[in-house]
Amino acid sequence: VTQKEKLKNKYPNVDVLTLSATPIPRTLNMAVSGLRDLSALKQAPADRQPIQTYVLEYDKRIIAAAIDKELRRHGQVYYLHNDIDTIEQTARKVEEMTGGRARIDIAHGRMNEEQLTKVWKKLLNHQTDVLVCTTIIETGVDVPNVNTLIIENADRMGLAQLHQIRGRIGRSTLKGYAYFTFTRGKQLSEIAEKRLRTIREY
Repeated sequence: VTQKEKLKNKYPNVDVLTLSATPIPRTLNMAVSGLRDLSALKQAPADRQPIQTYVLEYDKRIIAAAIDKELRRHGQVYYLHNDIDTIEQTARKVEEMTGGRARIDIAHGRMNEEQLTKVWKKLLNHQTDVLVCTTIIETGVDVPNVNTLIIENADRMGLAQLHQIRGRIGRSTLKGYAYFTFTRGKQLSEIAEKRLRTIREY
């Protein structure tokens, strides 16, 4: 935003075209209130397939099968566990689920730039099969080979955030699969249920 404002102030007679995959609330509000023109590009890029989305109670067997299915087609997986304190324990759990066959790495916001750069390089070079991560992937690097996303406790996230994170997969000609899970037997709040139903349907 700061950079755009600098450009607008420096060149007041130049029209500015802003492109956004997911408009931030401020931009969206300006468009809806008529302060800014808005055009929506609704056609997906050529060969891009819609992401198959599942909303389900957490089930180790289903998750293990989803990971196995992705690895068998030589793809990679994002496994989102949004709690830094227990992320290493979760990575061990994922390793057990895959029978130790998958190369697993971790990414979260308390890691420094050097550590994160190493993780992203390994992911891009296909030296990592499953990245156990927090919502740090929201603004991550485009990795076309990651086409399965598993989210634990998806009911705790907002609709825009779920949509943004799901957009991290399905960025190639391969079909993407997203699994939004919640704790088995948990009674979801009405708003959480609506969010998950909406993202599955649309």
